[in-house]
Amino acid sequence: MSAIEAIILGIVQGLTEFLPISSTAHVRIVPALLGWEDPGAAFTAVIQLGTMAAVVIYFRKDLLQIAKAWFVSLRNVEARASHDAKMGWYIILGTLPVGICGLVFKHQIETAARSLWVIGIVMILFSLIMAAADATATRIRDTEDINRSDAIFIGLWQAFALIPGVSRSGSTITAGLFRGLNEVAAARYSFLLSIPAVVASGLFELKGIGADKCANGVTNCQSVSVPTTVLAALAAFGVGYWAIGFLLKWLSTHNLKPFVIYRIAVGVLILLLTATGAIS
Repeated sequence: MSAIEAIILGIVQGLTEFLPISSTAHVRIVPALLGWEDPGAAFTAVIQLGTMAAVVIYFRKDLLQIAKAWFVSLRNVEARASHDAKMGWYIILGTLPVGICGLVFKHQIETAARSLWVIGIVMILFSLIMAAADATATRIRDTEDINRSDAIFIGLWQAFALIPGVSRSGSTITAGLFRGLNEVAAARYSFLLSIPAVVASGLFELKGIGADKCANGVTNCQSVSVPTTVLAALAAFGVGYWAIGFLLKWLSTHNLKPFVIYRIAVGVLILLLTATGAIS
């Protein structure tokens, strides 16, 4: 992988990680459209560490408050009633489903799930679910209203994002809307919930960077060096930081319809190009 390819894929990752259009799908689609080889699941997971650094810095005040309250609540029963302490537990609880599913279905995620046919179909089908959530959401609850049931429900939906084309932010924001949260509250919790899962996934896949072999069942991936991966992660960080602010501002006055339309258009395009042999 060249430096130019790495920067382009890092920009794609940073832009699509937080927008509900599936970063994993786009990091798979863009190389196919440009005639590049699949960078592989390990590369995709590791450059997500760049976007997670953007989340940590953007929400550093919130994270410090949550972490402090959570640690205090471990030894102080009364402190467990605070919203920040509860949020710490909700993030942990919401992370369990994706962690378990990621380990159980690791092989399928790295091989069959990266099929362009799967990505195209999933992009379209999940768009319909997003549209349903957008149309039926009551939007009467805010971040302070998030409870344990919400954490479990949204956490289960986050596990669906292991399938390229679903979108981690898309699945969790959609789940939040189904639970009656407004878009901004759903997005903020989505970003905070992403940190443990994505960081764990990226660290777990670090060993695959620079390897000379593909995952079992994958024949068109390429070996990616550590410096190239770092370059892509830095690009993802810069663009990702901007994307967080953009989406939060957008959702304060808009809904998910533009993203639904975009996803359907991209899904249809992928299926047409794959069916005609234009991409593979």
